[in-house]
Amino acid sequence: MNLFPFLLALHIAAGCLCLVTGLIAMASRKRKGRHTAAGELYHGSFVVILFTSVAMALLHWSTSAYLFYIGIFSYSFAAVGYFARKRRVRNWLGLHIGGMLGSYIAIITAVLVVNSPHIPLLSGIPPLWLWFAPTIVGSPLIFLVGRKYKKSRPKAR
Repeated sequence: MNLFPFLLALHIAAGCLCLVTGLIAMASRKRKGRHTAAGELYHGSFVVILFTSVAMALLHWSTSAYLFYIGIFSYSFAAVGYFARKRRVRNWLGLHIGGMLGSYIAIITAVLVVNSPHIPLLSGIPPLWLWFAPTIVGSPLIFLVGRKYKKSRPKAR
């Protein structure tokens, strides 16, 4: 039995769920309810992406080893953001924003790089640009969002 097609389908489904729940979490008011429910689903989906990436890499190491490293690297952002909030570590809000948005940039990058050859508007763009464009656009946005929420929080006395 070839497990790879099942893992790939699960990986794609989890990636789609991440794209949707990430947008819902970003667009929602930052309080318990929609934001936290979407965030929990986002994190859970990212865990599925991590495990399917590692499994697919191990099944076809010679052609898919990169999935192992990208899966771990991408999930590390989501883990930092998720656990910073859960454990309320020092500077948890900045870590939460940076980690969750950083992981979303990773998802966008993966979608662009994998699917660009099949999308006429993107197929002519050099792959290196697709690898870096989400980070170039997203990093200043992370900074601005972090600054916005840092200013909106009352300072401790």
